[in-house]
Amino acid sequence: MIPLSTHHLKRLFLIPALLLAMLATALPARADKLLLPMDLTQTNHLRAYGVTYNAIKAGAVAEWLLNYRGGSFLIDFHPDIERLCRLKGVRSERVSDSQVASIYAEIDESNMEAVRLEKAPDIAVYQPPDVEPWDDAVSMVLEYTEIPFDKVYDTEVLAGQLSEYDWLHLHHEDFTGQYGKFWGVYRGADWYIARQLAQEERAARLGFGKVSQMKAAVVASVREYVDKGGFLFAMCSATDSYDIAQAAMGIDIVPAQFDGDAPDLNAQDKLHFNSTFAFQNFRLSFDPAEYEFSTIDATPTTGTSSRGDAGDYFTLFEFSAKHDPVPTMLTQCHTSVVKGFMGQTTAFYEQYIKPDVIVMGRIQGAGIAKYIHGNSGDGTWTFYGGHDPEDYRHRIQDPPTDLRLYPNSPGYRLILNNILFPAAKKKEQKT
Repeated sequence: MIPLSTHHLKRLFLIPALLLAMLATALPARADKLLLPMDLTQTNHLRAYGVTYNAIKAGAVAEWLLNYRGGSFLIDFHPDIERLCRLKGVRSERVSDSQVASIYAEIDESNMEAVRLEKAPDIAVYQPPDVEPWDDAVSMVLEYTEIPFDKVYDTEVLAGQLSEYDWLHLHHEDFTGQYGKFWGVYRGADWYIARQLAQEERAARLGFGKVSQMKAAVVASVREYVDKGGFLFAMCSATDSYDIAQAAMGIDIVPAQFDGDAPDLNAQDKLHFNSTFAFQNFRLSFDPAEYEFSTIDATPTTGTSSRGDAGDYFTLFEFSAKHDPVPTMLTQCHTSVVKGFMGQTTAFYEQYIKPDVIVMGRIQGAGIAKYIHGNSGDGTWTFYGGHDPEDYRHRIQDPPTDLRLYPNSPGYRLILNNILFPAAKKKEQKT
């Protein structure tokens, strides 16, 4: 076995092609495997995804063992991958051929499945180039796990650049053109004024008369990306505001405080619910001072919810790994009960969710979904309510979460499931 040099190890995430060549020549036809357990024995669940992603990127053969020890990863053994695990604080176990055979036998007899991970997805995060007064959980966890990604925004989306990516995350965003509906409280704040001016200047530069028209074009481009086979993931206000924008395509729903003219008086009755991914029959909010877009959002209206911080949890559904591999992948975790967290859009009232949508996480007994998924054309979308899984009430201009303090976060694991999901062998991606 030819080990990688120290220099190569340090640059493992940057030179997958070189590692691929070494892996191809260094490994015998039969070799031990490296198991990254994802149950409670794992020391750093989050970085285990980074190790797996970058091992795939480098050409290593890997499998996702659905429902086996919390959704473990099995990778062809190489000493430099094992060394990388130690460097990143990820627990790994070297398993022999006979042990692997026993694992496969257990998987065959249980509600488990082994899914081949074939291609590390190319990742884009839709995020504005200007400094924001809040943080994005997806960007933070990508950086923490050292999974590479590019930032794109309206200019890049409208230039057709989404075709370069397998997976797209919609950062905290308002796709209706109402600047996040922060007008009621923050319209005099420097950051709000600067963001509104930046959006208006960008819209004018791209040839649009209004920000809402620019965002509608972005929404249409993202929809085309999904329908052609893209994987979409959104959190917080990028979930409901995106679907509202789809329903309101060609309809003025924006109050005059945001764009200078009144909305269509019949806007509510004109909404196209057949155009949305997830939601239907919701009612819009036309009050510019109300910090809500519609009746979809299940954010508590008082300082403390009826559940409260200590009592706020949502439950993950258990799916059939052999028959429903996609929702099974997306719900892999070391616990079935996950701590809740708020956001501008915290969760979704189930009465407004379309019947064909897969609910993957729910607040039991409340009629509220936290985590939902569906198909559109040849692609998929996933909506995850809330802003930051480890900051219950993340407020504007709060410091970012230090993920070094939360290496085993169940809520962040759900984000990472979505990031790794497109790597799965295509024939497994059916629901």
